[in-house]
Amino acid sequence: MNTPYYAVIFTSIKNEQSIGYQEMAQQMWVLAQEQPGFLGVESARNELGITVSYWKDLPSIAKWKQNSDHMLAQQFGRDKWYSHYKVRICLVEREYEFTS
Repeated sequence: MNTPYYAVIFTSIKNEQSIGYQEMAQQMWVLAQEQPGFLGVESARNELGITVSYWKDLPSIAKWKQNSDHMLAQQFGRDKWYSHYKVRICLVEREYEFTS
């Protein structure tokens, strides 16, 4: 990706309830890819889940947050699946990587 761009870092701790979680996560992945300004996503989960989505600009992030299907998923997360979550929005000014 060409810098600068934005990263939305979503960290979460799930409760015991998980019915419907995987299906909703998959739906949000598909829907996010269709959004203007979406650049990609990376995710990992153990006890702490971390999902980082990448966006072209702040208006794209704001529009995604207000997407009606995404808002429903957010509500389900609060009501059913998460005991805690935090969202951080960061500007990525530089990146580098190593691949062997």
